[in-house]
Amino acid sequence: MTQEQTLSLEFKTEVQQLLNILANSLYTEREIFLRELVSNASDALHRIQFEMLTNRDVRDPEAALEIRLEVDGEANTLTITDTGIGMTRAEIIENLGTIAHSGAAAFLKSMEEGQRPADIIGQFGVGFYSVFMVADHVQVTTRSFQPNAEAWTWTSHGESTYTLQPADKETRGTEIIVYLKEDASEFSSNWRLEQIIKKHSNFVSFPITLEERVLNQQTALWREAPQEVEPERYDEFYRQITLEPEKPLRHIHVVTDAPVNIRSLLFIPGRWELGPLQLRTDYGLKLYSRKILIQEHNKDLLPEYLHFVEGVVDSEDIPLNISRETIQSNRAVRQIQRALTKRVLKELQDLAEEDAETYDRFWRTFGAFIKQGVATNPVHQEELVDLLRFPSSRSGGALVSLDEYVGRMPEAQEKLYFILGEDMASVAASPHLDYFKQHNVEVLYMVDPLDGFMIQMLQTYKEKPLQNVDAADLTLPEIDEPGDKAPETLDEAEFDAVVARFREVLGDRVKEVRASHMLRDSPCRLVSPESGPERELQRVRRLLEKDFEAPPKIIELNRKHPLIRNLAARIEATSKGADPVVDATIEQLFANLLILEGSLPNPSEMVPRILALLEAATRSQ
Repeated sequence: MTQEQTLSLEFKTEVQQLLNILANSLYTEREIFLRELVSNASDALHRIQFEMLTNRDVRDPEAALEIRLEVDGEANTLTITDTGIGMTRAEIIENLGTIAHSGAAAFLKSMEEGQRPADIIGQFGVGFYSVFMVADHVQVTTRSFQPNAEAWTWTSHGESTYTLQPADKETRGTEIIVYLKEDASEFSSNWRLEQIIKKHSNFVSFPITLEERVLNQQTALWREAPQEVEPERYDEFYRQITLEPEKPLRHIHVVTDAPVNIRSLLFIPGRWELGPLQLRTDYGLKLYSRKILIQEHNKDLLPEYLHFVEGVVDSEDIPLNISRETIQSNRAVRQIQRALTKRVLKELQDLAEEDAETYDRFWRTFGAFIKQGVATNPVHQEELVDLLRFPSSRSGGALVSLDEYVGRMPEAQEKLYFILGEDMASVAASPHLDYFKQHNVEVLYMVDPLDGFMIQMLQTYKEKPLQNVDAADLTLPEIDEPGDKAPETLDEAEFDAVVARFREVLGDRVKEVRASHMLRDSPCRLVSPESGPERELQRVRRLLEKDFEAPPKIIELNRKHPLIRNLAARIEATSKGADPVVDATIEQLFANLLILEGSLPNPSEMVPRILALLEAATRSQ
């Protein structure tokens, strides 16, 4: 056989079916073909670079290591050229003539069994063939680095055969000419190519040129030694990947090879526009493999509650699926997630200890995400709990950690007290706080919608139980009233009459009416019954369920309060008939308690009742 002969050879697999799948089903975006070709070119350059460390007997030893792009709009072609290791005739047949080697049969079998391409696991070596998404046909001309090797041209239309013939190429490396389909002419546009390179291949180690202009940045900041990177470069990189004008609150540079290879650069943003109940669909870390972008929004490398973290992860240990667009869920992925999560939580703990003001900014922006983590991630709950912050009855609006709360508890106090409410104003005015204000016992204010959900998973802290102050079985010592004379109180008969009237007016809207042993300044309070289900979750359910109705609560009355004593007097004076003022007052007291809890169904109903009470109060005696 002479060199002038052109060989027509058959692929070694059911190529027509396979190429059809590759071209039409495997990849989510057609532009991915350029990423694959550039990645292959980069690999070829790395291989010749490695070869020349020990062997200078190669073709073109002084050739610059680079990747060149050229377009011809009239011919509708795109050419990708590299000065890499090149291929011999045998290597062409092996690498381009045998699609996916023995893995192709397994790939096709998986497809026949109904699996989606993105779910199929394994390195099938088919990235080059993504070019047929955009190519009518492809011509590859290559010459090996070996001094005596000859040049060859491989041509394919994506059908069952390909041709192989000698070529005149003198220089080392590979040239791929993509003859674009009519509907793929966008890929002969300089602007479009530059856009794709900057998105997918910006950090390839070798220059990628188009019309003598280098398109890629090349230097991957996350692969540099942290001690060699100036802080300004971190801020600049953050702005580059997020388009955010503000600096990040914190950067986390991870470089490790054990137990898994990780090169990562993560950022805690300075601001966030959405809450944890308003999930972005485009969140996630940028996943690279050897500095080639694989996924722009990877959601597997950090737990969901940390999805506000921005940044990049590059690991050579992550196994990719066939299209290199998603990763396999395996041990290496789990190890990377554990390592990154641990670093992020450690960084937040350091921030809290070193810079309280900045951590306060972080908490007011991202605190709800930490609460979500406490509620949903028992593995890291201990670290997350130490990051929690709350306002309290003694903090004056400042935020308090659970550790700080425990540190200033009186010796006799055995529980951490908290109150759930709609907002700071309503919890601060809650009658549940009467005893605690009197005795200067601190109560944590939980006014975030997620607090009720979180507290279900946080029953104790440092072996001390957390106690909701609205509990019906809350046992506290009797209050010693100040002054020489204790306030007047109702005798049993008088108080029983008030209780009976409350029961008659409120009916089944309350479970029970009884005396309170802890109220001082407030006339009454609503408490959750001992058997009341999921009371901490009721606020969350009220937000999420349109028709949710909270179970009836117990109303406790302060028999020493002037208003309750006044009601007793009116009830006694009108024992032979109902008193509209008494009934309206009872209704309004009940409505007041519902307002403080944020559960009054129809506030407008109060208006005529308040007007009637005002009229009665201003009536001439």
